[in-house]
Amino acid sequence: MSKKIAAVLAFGLLALAGCTQGINPTDTDRALIGAGTGAVIADLSGHSVLGGAAAGAAAGALCDDVRLCQ
Repeated sequence: MSKKIAAVLAFGLLALAGCTQGINPTDTDRALIGAGTGAVIADLSGHSVLGGAAAGAAAGALCDDVRLCQ
């Protein structure tokens, strides 16, 4: 998989990871979902799993603050 496709896929999935419809999730819920998604994407693309989990957790926890998932 090319790096450009992996980056677009990662950005899209990280943005969607924190968006859970109909269950009124907390920041912690979104961070856990984002961390799991980020770790999987990082592993599949050959990058640091810990770094992917950290980026996913941050994206999940902060997505409602930037009005991405409400």
